[in-house]
Amino acid sequence: MKLKNKIFQIACDGGAATGKSTGGKLIAKKFDLKFLSSGLLYRYASYLLIKNNPKNTISFLRKRFKKLKYKKLKEINLHTVKISENSAIIAKNPNIRKILKVYQTNFAKKNKMCCIEGRDISTKILPRSDVKFFFKCNINTAAIRRFKELRKKNNKISLKEVKKALRIRNNHDIKRKNSPLLKHRDAIEIDTAKLNKKAMLVKMTKYVNKVIKKKYVN
Repeated sequence: MKLKNKIFQIACDGGAATGKSTGGKLIAKKFDLKFLSSGLLYRYASYLLIKNNPKNTISFLRKRFKKLKYKKLKEINLHTVKISENSAIIAKNPNIRKILKVYQTNFAKKNKMCCIEGRDISTKILPRSDVKFFFKCNINTAAIRRFKELRKKNNKISLKEVKKALRIRNNHDIKRKNSPLLKHRDAIEIDTAKLNKKAMLVKMTKYVNKVIKKKYVN
């Protein structure tokens, strides 16, 4: 079922390398929704701080994110272990979270039909989203998945390093006081360790169609 000139928003949450970005992109393409990865925003913030080491972190990031064009993030390698570890640290900072929250909520206001993925989308960014998905998979599957991604750009990285970085990131995200990683009570769980891309999209599509029918057909 296709949507046109409607209001429909999807939130995709989950831990590191659980497949939420892949799932989010697939479902966004399927239903012609604008896609945004909040994880990529935090990685970009981390990248900027590592590269520039500004005196006033908040002022610096606020200026950068006001003029940020999301498409340009694809031109930068933001998937390194160093950036991953630093992203988990800055994600604890409430002032940095406010800056990125403004960017994400503005994106949702401009794009009434969108899909945003991250760790607090269902609970903080799009609490009224039409559909909420929560992605999960075991740490070994997640580590191998991320390792294959990183090896394309860094053949010196080890699987052990990747697994350690994922554990640290997930631990930080779950235990942080500000917007921790939580499964929303209304979220549909997607276990990507048990589903390939095709099966994952089929499961997600079936549920989305059900919600669309209830919202716009009945």
